Amino acid sequence: MSNEMSRRSFLKTGTAAAIGLSVAPTSVLGKAPKKKTVAPSDKLNIIGVGVGGRGASDLRAMESQNIIGLCDTDWAYAKHIFERYPDAKRYNDYRVCFDEMLKDADAVMVATSDHTHAIVCADALTAGKHVYCEKPLTHTVYESRLLTKLAAKYQVATQMGNQGASAEGVRKTCSWIWNGEIGEVTKVEASTDRPIWP
Repeated sequence: MSNEMSRRSFLKTGTAAAIGLSVAPTSVLGKAPKKKTVAPSDKLNIIGVGVGGRGASDLRAMESQNIIGLCDTDWAYAKHIFERYPDAKRYNDYRVCFDEMLKDADAVMVATSDHTHAIVCADALTAGKHVYCEKPLTHTVYESRLLTKLAAKYQVATQMGNQGASAEGVRKTCSWIWNGEIGEVTKVEASTDRPIWP
């Protein structure tokens, strides 16, 4: 068998190598990665419900996506967010917003008053939309179980904004309780500083 490479074999091997280099991540080639840009068609269409307070910060974390609808009952309180996303349609009733826009949305961000989280989330989940909801997720255990079942039934991704409750100290305390390191817990006292906003 000849060790010589034919022209055809050389071109075939060289082309495969060139294609491999063109699809290799820049880190493999020793280059700094470029800032990732997302095509407009790859962005999520998001509706924000309850956008004047905590929802404003949540939306800023999502603004690389398409913010298509904004809903808040207090337009004076939400004015700064309406101005930040001038192309988003504005509503003061989430039900009207959902009737008009939910078909075009991929996800819903919910940061309404605490006692209304469950109903807004349930409506979005039932429509098959992904949901990000601020804490507390629900007002009752029943509502929490209902949202869990709806997310499973409609196979959507959900997330609750519980940054403060997922810190190391909280996880460590839970670990101590679960592992029995502090004995059997027979009483829990809890307090809150809510509402801390207007």
